[in-house]
Amino acid sequence: MSNPGQADPTPIIAARQLAEWFSAGSKPSSAWRIGTEHEKFGFRRTGLSPPDYENLGIAAMLEGIMAKGWEPIRDGENIIGLTRGEASVSLEPGGQFELSGAPMEDLHQTRLELAAHLRDVHEVGGPLGLGFAGLGFHPVARREDIHWMPKSRYAIMRRYMPLRGQLGLDMMLRTSTVQVNLDFGDEADMVEKLRVSLALQPLATALFASSPLREGKPSGYKSLRGHVWSDVDPDRTGIPAVVFEEGFGFEQFAEFALDVPMYFVARDGKLHDVAGQSFRQFMAKGLDALPGVEATMGDVADHVTTLFTEVRLKKFLEMRGSDSGSAAMLQAKPAFWVGLIYDDAAQKAARALTKGWSVAELHMLRDAVPKLALDATIGGRSLRDVARDALAISEAGLKARGLGEEQYLAPLHEIVESGLTQADRILQQYEGAWRGDASQALLFTEL
Repeated sequence: MSNPGQADPTPIIAARQLAEWFSAGSKPSSAWRIGTEHEKFGFRRTGLSPPDYENLGIAAMLEGIMAKGWEPIRDGENIIGLTRGEASVSLEPGGQFELSGAPMEDLHQTRLELAAHLRDVHEVGGPLGLGFAGLGFHPVARREDIHWMPKSRYAIMRRYMPLRGQLGLDMMLRTSTVQVNLDFGDEADMVEKLRVSLALQPLATALFASSPLREGKPSGYKSLRGHVWSDVDPDRTGIPAVVFEEGFGFEQFAEFALDVPMYFVARDGKLHDVAGQSFRQFMAKGLDALPGVEATMGDVADHVTTLFTEVRLKKFLEMRGSDSGSAAMLQAKPAFWVGLIYDDAAQKAARALTKGWSVAELHMLRDAVPKLALDATIGGRSLRDVARDALAISEAGLKARGLGEEQYLAPLHEIVESGLTQADRILQQYEGAWRGDASQALLFTEL
């Protein structure tokens, strides 16, 4: 999750300003970039338990990587992230270690960035006795086994999440994801990209499913992480119907965002808990808890980071909704989406593939995929068949870029041809060589 504290002090008094903020992200295709974010679970090699912040744990990881030329991000006296250029390292609530990569020109650059980051993680984590695994849900740890990171934002969410759903704390502590951030050309291009990507997010959840275990046993889900997100906070998650309404654009998404209840307001280096209160009221009248404080563009930029829709609009599009996984799968994630929406012909083909799907069907698909993965159906077709079409479109889109990037789709092709996701492979090992020892999943998926 993002580190809050935006700097723009311009007062915000109307949704139009937020719409203009979104619109300012529009770029010519020559300036489109690729930003990959991925999380991973830490574990202590002795005992395979989750590391805490102190005791040669996550803080020591941050300090070790900081020594490689990164600047610290602090919450009070605690280091809670790092920054270097346009890249950052941040912490999820349970210590999941996240790289938010810099915007790259092509997928080969993202591969090099990923390799460099994992090399740093190994060099720092090895002497500390720490390993890091790519999974969508922690295979053995209970909530009470995982240590909370000392980040003010998470203390606020920890209080508020249980008021809005049953699984919000599981999302915070026991899930890990991979996402890619991509650009749009103008409002019309944003609308088509957002519709295509929201429609295909359940497919991405199925392809990248890697979380079949819960507290040492099979959970009945292939993407338990995907199921968890179905009961987190309905105000800010899922597939927003507004995106598919006639006349949708920047202003309509701005109106949607302003109706999502707030979490916090950042002032003077401190996060003030205003969870559940209205941003519209903050704009119009201020907040009783913060007398004299008026809403700014920096506040609304922070607020947008608390929207957790399957695809999130900022000054770019965040393709969310996928389990973390192997290094090859972390690279396949941006490849899949770049191929689909960074080539005009591919984007049109992807839109044609999904055009007949209703919002109601998408909601049903999103609910079905965590358990069924590629065996789920939509429009009378199995998702495995849809995946073949989507991968063919993505591959054609990558080939049209002429950079040889289509190689990064290889693990997705293998999944579709075999019908076996990462989750299926983990379950095979659990039932076979591991003899029911789910903790071995951490070693099996170590990055």
